[in-house]
Amino acid sequence: MTRSLPAKVSLDLGLDDPEDDESLAQRVARKVGCAREELPQITVIRRTLDARRGKTTFHVEVALDPGLVASEFSAGPMPKEVRLPCRVVIVGDGPAGLFCAYALARHGVACTVVDRGKQVRPRRLDLVSVQRMGHVDADSNYCFFEGGAGTYSDGKLYTRSNKRGNVRDVLAILANHGAPSSILTEARPHIGSNRLPKVITALRERLESLGVTFRFGAKVIGLEYVQRGARRAVRAVRLEGGDGIDADCVVLATGHSARDVYEWLEREQVRLEAKPFAVGVRIEHPQSLINRIQYGRFATHPKLPNADYHLAYTEDNRGVFSFCMCPGGFIVPAATEEDGVVVNGMSLSRRDSPYANSGMVVGVEPKFLAHAGYSGNLAGLEFQRRLERAAYRAGGGAFRAPAVRVTDFMAGRISKDLPECSYQPGLQSAELAAVLDSGGVPLSTCLRKALGVFGEKMRGYVHPDAILVGVESRTSSPLRIPRDLETLQHPDVDGLFPAGEGGGHAGGIVSAAMDGMRIAEVIAGAIVSSG
Repeated sequence: MTRSLPAKVSLDLGLDDPEDDESLAQRVARKVGCAREELPQITVIRRTLDARRGKTTFHVEVALDPGLVASEFSAGPMPKEVRLPCRVVIVGDGPAGLFCAYALARHGVACTVVDRGKQVRPRRLDLVSVQRMGHVDADSNYCFFEGGAGTYSDGKLYTRSNKRGNVRDVLAILANHGAPSSILTEARPHIGSNRLPKVITALRERLESLGVTFRFGAKVIGLEYVQRGARRAVRAVRLEGGDGIDADCVVLATGHSARDVYEWLEREQVRLEAKPFAVGVRIEHPQSLINRIQYGRFATHPKLPNADYHLAYTEDNRGVFSFCMCPGGFIVPAATEEDGVVVNGMSLSRRDSPYANSGMVVGVEPKFLAHAGYSGNLAGLEFQRRLERAAYRAGGGAFRAPAVRVTDFMAGRISKDLPECSYQPGLQSAELAAVLDSGGVPLSTCLRKALGVFGEKMRGYVHPDAILVGVESRTSSPLRIPRDLETLQHPDVDGLFPAGEGGGHAGGIVSAAMDGMRIAEVIAGAIVSSG
């Protein structure tokens, strides 16, 4: 008689418990009460680290049902050769744009992807330029390029946006194009900024082989419209230099830092909406200190990765929270304009640098900006620019960043000296509180209160060797390009599909990718149904 077995089994493993297939199989057999030889082939489908209250364990889910394994690890339909004519233009080759093109190719729908930046590999020289020479290329930097801002900003794949699409499909597509298979089982998957460029290149080359067109160094400077009764519809995109591309559908997947896109949309009287966003600093600690705080006596255990954390504090409806935490990472210059300092964080796949950094940001509501005297849809952009320019002046130029020890920031003083830091352009000791408050919206007081609370939650977090580096101003777009909830088109412009972070409809690599794929399904459905 065949014993009925569950589809999956959960196990809790200690740090020194073996995790090889045979050891796991023996544990599963004991848990379900059967002989080892009665088990089918088992597969780990989820692995989670649980470190709290002095106890550190791994939670492992093991599948016994082959059907469950297939549903966990398989991608959706493969893309196929696309059919002409091409009437879809995707503006931006970040995750929203790239995965939109991939999902269109599943239906055989042709598209042209245009991006103002370069392909992911050649643009490394532009990153070196801003890191070491103090010069930023306005169209090729940490924010603008093939793969989007996340490509050289850690490659985190964790998202809570499960209702927006199929997370497993996105991860499986990445794994099929060179990402490590561990992203399919880890609770907080991560590729690393050294590996992700190869994955992005493989994805693009796969689509090119099927007939999808990619144009780099192609900066869109506006749209052309046709009037249809009381409504407008897109007719073409206009490129810098006078060229244009005809289109019935335009997907705007330009990312959170393409400020010029918002500016020409405003000039073209395309409706925009201000939305909440967050700005602040990067906080960096010695990674060994964060490991001791999070793991306690297990801090040096060889099976444990460098520790991360998530912190949040709210007072009077104002939130302060950690953002894009990078264990074993680096702080990088993410400026897109010559006179503004912007910082961000990244990690390589091993996450083995001696530093841990995280954004530490304060929520900014449109009403705060109005109270400070800002007006119009572009108020958030102006506020960001003021902070970035103040940071540039305080840093002394060449993208050196203003910085202060956390303990000095708490005491309201400038640091006499600064600890070693991963930020390569260099630091300048400065009154960082004044930089944060320079935009007219008080941020520093709220940040101090939050750091005090975080120091109580994580003993040792407020430490003399911890440093604040400013400013982290590009956490998300301060604007939303509205769209209809069902058609995903702009409410006033037929054929215009705002997508991803730049449209204000996603945040992070995976959620942006899923958003692009949702739009592709709508477009493909309309094209297929129309013949």
